[in-house]
Amino acid sequence: MPLHTHYLYGGEKKWDSALWTTSDDRVRGGSSQSYLTVSDADKTQASFHGHLDTSTLGGAGFASQHSRGELTLDLSIYDGILISIAGPHKADGKRYVLTLKDELLPPRKDGRETSSISWEAEFVAEKPGDIKLPWKAFKATYRGRDKPDAKPLDLANIKRLGLMMRSFFDEQKGDFALYLSAIAAYKDDSSQGNCADADAQDDYVDLKSHQYFEQERKPWWKIILCGFV
Repeated sequence: MPLHTHYLYGGEKKWDSALWTTSDDRVRGGSSQSYLTVSDADKTQASFHGHLDTSTLGGAGFASQHSRGELTLDLSIYDGILISIAGPHKADGKRYVLTLKDELLPPRKDGRETSSISWEAEFVAEKPGDIKLPWKAFKATYRGRDKPDAKPLDLANIKRLGLMMRSFFDEQKGDFALYLSAIAAYKDDSSQGNCADADAQDDYVDLKSHQYFEQERKPWWKIILCGFV
């Protein structure tokens, strides 16, 4: 893991399924189901698992778990979110979404939750290990659609964190299972802030457009001088 890590779930915080709640497409008439289950007696691992159904809603569907109640997280000093996929389980290779919210609106008159903007970062669970999601990987969405005119995410006022399995319009469906050691905020070692290796940390995959973004590299003379600054 990066040098500076603040555990949100798992790790030093241990896992507790009572801190999570379900939000599946059943609220819109779907049939998907999800669970957040603590996997061992030591509470060092948890699994986000369930079944994603796309037949009921004609190719659409989602299954998700999110933090219960309202969080008060100030993550403004960190560089992003780290997801630690647990072993020795074989990762399922499916496409997941981590969601953040900085605003929770009052419920509707019928008691159902009022929709608000979510910030989403996609990742693929290919194998056990750490996945880093820098803040720039998070995209604003409203009810599953991009919201390019949204105001910037307020990192000093995070009120909800969630995990989602989505159909991406019938691209994936069926059983899923994501085994987790921890979810944490991370900050890269500041001693590498001016080095060429740090440039590589700015590269990321935008899974929505299936494109790889590579930042401009420093010239050779800056790389040589890196260790002296």
